[in-house]
Amino acid sequence: MILSKIKQTFLLNIFLLIITFSLSAQERSRYVVNEDIHLYQIHDSVYLHLTWDTLGSFGRFSSNGIVLIKNGEALMIDTPMDNKKTEILVNYIKDSLNANVKMLLIGHYHDDCLGGLKYLQGLNVKSVANIRTAEKCKELGLPLPSDTFDKSLELNFNGEKIVCDFFGGGHTPDNITIWIPSRNVLFGGCLVKSLDSKNLGNIADAVISDWAETVSKLKESYQSALIVVPGHGRIGGTELLTHTIELATAAKNKEN
Repeated sequence: MILSKIKQTFLLNIFLLIITFSLSAQERSRYVVNEDIHLYQIHDSVYLHLTWDTLGSFGRFSSNGIVLIKNGEALMIDTPMDNKKTEILVNYIKDSLNANVKMLLIGHYHDDCLGGLKYLQGLNVKSVANIRTAEKCKELGLPLPSDTFDKSLELNFNGEKIVCDFFGGGHTPDNITIWIPSRNVLFGGCLVKSLDSKNLGNIADAVISDWAETVSKLKESYQSALIVVPGHGRIGGTELLTHTIELATAAKNKEN
């Protein structure tokens, strides 16, 4: 029994190494929209949308989102930071990938998740967010998502199962995660940090006291995740969750 588990762990590690190598060679599946917007195919019909922006002391930085295409329709997870980039991305998806964006899943209330919501609302795109996100949008005078949920929501997007979860506060009090089980793809958004991250980054609205526990719940729930997408930086596997827990634990201890 023990040998069997060791064998399973070994095979899983080998598979993760193959996935990691594949992801490190993203140049082979890159679609350059313009200098600020790129798409990378990370799985069948699943694309990472990577956009660059410049903000004050942060300088030039990139943000991650996902586009899932099924039967000529696209589901977008998070928008670029503004309406113009979102419009360019949507048009590229339509013209080059032959799909119309029909649904948006919003990770939290910051611009790197819903900066293009107003444009998508003009296209009658359905938008889904946590109820806490909607409350923050109302408080701040931001465009409101069309649909909300509390703890967990299972969606059927053209036969594709999508699971949205709120495990607790972290980067923000409302951050959610999105799971695509058929691809073993987990979008952690800004709740999850890349391996290159030396700290938690922007903590202006963070719930540092809960962050490590929130990601621990996420890690326990989706142990089978093979591709984990952070809000910024390089994608990877579940090692990103472990790394984030370590960073969040250190930050919490520093506060105490």
